[in-house]
Amino acid sequence: MRILAVINQKGGVGKTTSCMNLGAALAESGLRVLLVDLDPQAHLSISFDRMPAPGDPSIYSVLAGQHPLADVVQPTQKEGLFIAPTNLDLTGAETELATEIGRETLLRDALRELGRSKDAPDVVLLDCPPSLGTLSLNALVAADGVLVPLQAEFFALQGMAQLLDVLERVKRRLNPRLELVGILVGMFTRQRNLSREVVEELRRHFGEILLPTFVRVNVRLAEAPSHAQTIFEYAPESGAAQEFRDLAREVWRRVSGRELAARPAAAAARRPAAAKSVVRAAPAGEQAAGADLP
Repeated sequence: MRILAVINQKGGVGKTTSCMNLGAALAESGLRVLLVDLDPQAHLSISFDRMPAPGDPSIYSVLAGQHPLADVVQPTQKEGLFIAPTNLDLTGAETELATEIGRETLLRDALRELGRSKDAPDVVLLDCPPSLGTLSLNALVAADGVLVPLQAEFFALQGMAQLLDVLERVKRRLNPRLELVGILVGMFTRQRNLSREVVEELRRHFGEILLPTFVRVNVRLAEAPSHAQTIFEYAPESGAAQEFRDLAREVWRRVSGRELAARPAAAAARRPAAAKSVVRAAPAGEQAAGADLP
């Protein structure tokens, strides 16, 4: 079981979109993939229409020691893709866990228990909140590797020095196996000079850590979560779907040293004629579901 934290303390860089569609691309190749929603905004859970009611089993109740992770895992519409959802209960976790002994290892322990079961996933993707608090620390202590989504924009490198410093300290003190697997560029527009300049700057700073496939601006990618679908159900032949397939192959090669299986023919099926929208009106001051998009 390989565990990857999808993290950037900067909000709106595409963490949730990257997590759900990279996970779907890995599942399309026959792997069993678990997505874990660690963001109190619950955008990943909302995107799959899987947000638990208050008090129901969720990532919050796992961290609080009320449920094992296996009780929280739910299937999605995508075969082989599962989600451990959260809800707004997670908002108070940072404060409630502040005095908990060993609070940074709670998620690691829950994943280890799940890894010993017959239903253990091949890959776990952790969708982290836009902060470097207790929830993100839990993800970094539990993970084998880190993926950092960035937008091809002027402030792309903002906060990277702080994030890399945190990764180094976690590796040194808490999780010696932690590695930076790759930087994933989203919101890329080849025709814009700015996008090309940002990529060149990233390549100059990070070299081969920069993943070679960039996710371009794509309307269908932005629309898919409102139908509780990944890009592979909503627009399986789109450019965005192919980009995430390419990213999945590269990421799996980096973390396992092996190639992904060929894409099953069934995966190219057309999306259903009628797709149910799960868009909800966001409360005042909250970001709308699907807003964390590259």
